[in-house]
Amino acid sequence: MAIFLLIRHAQNNFVGKKLAGRLPDVHLNQTGTDQAQQLAARLEHLPIKAVISSPLERAQETAAPIASLHNLPVGVMPEFLEIDYGEWQGKSFKQLNRKKLWQQVQQQPSKVRFPGGESFIEAQSRISQALIALSGKYDEKDLIACVSHCDLIRLAVAHFLGMPLDRFQSLQIDPASVTVLRIHQSQVSFGPINYTSTFPEIS
Repeated sequence: MAIFLLIRHAQNNFVGKKLAGRLPDVHLNQTGTDQAQQLAARLEHLPIKAVISSPLERAQETAAPIASLHNLPVGVMPEFLEIDYGEWQGKSFKQLNRKKLWQQVQQQPSKVRFPGGESFIEAQSRISQALIALSGKYDEKDLIACVSHCDLIRLAVAHFLGMPLDRFQSLQIDPASVTVLRIHQSQVSFGPINYTSTFPEIS
C-alpha cells in the first residue's frame, strides 16, 4: 500500500486557452518550468520512493526535477495519460463553448463520450484502478509522486471521496499542485488537496 502525491503538471501555453489533450510536443513554458523547479524544491525533504508520470511531455518535464533531487528515474505509466478528448483535442475553449455537447460536459459529464475519444467514466475507472494496483506494489508508508493531468486527478479524487462523477468539476486542481491520497488495504484517506505552498512532513 502507499501514499500518493498526485501532482498536476505545471503551466504550459494551452492551460486555460485550448484543450491540449494528448497532443504531442506540448511543453512547459517558462512559468511552468519555474513552477516545476519550485515544486521539486518543496518536496525535496520528503522520502519519495518513486516518481511516475503520464507519457506526455508536460508531465514528464514536471516530474524530472523531482526525480533528479531524489536520484530516481521517471517511470511512465500510460494509465496516467490525459483523457482522450478525440476530435476536441487542440481546440480552443471558445470554440468548444459553442458546441451543444459542451453544456452536457459541464452539467452531466457522466453521460459524455468525447467524439472519437473516451468517456469520463472510462477515464475515472482507468486512473482509480491504476492507483489501487500501484498501491499494492509498495509498503504502507511509501511515498510515490505521480504526475498526471487536471481532469484525471479530479476524477480520481471524486472516486475515492465517493463523490458523484457529475460533481467532479467542482474540485479545483491547479498547475503544479499536490493532492495527497493514502491507500491502505480497503481504507482510503486524503491529506491536503490542491496544495500549492511549502509542503509539510507526511506521516
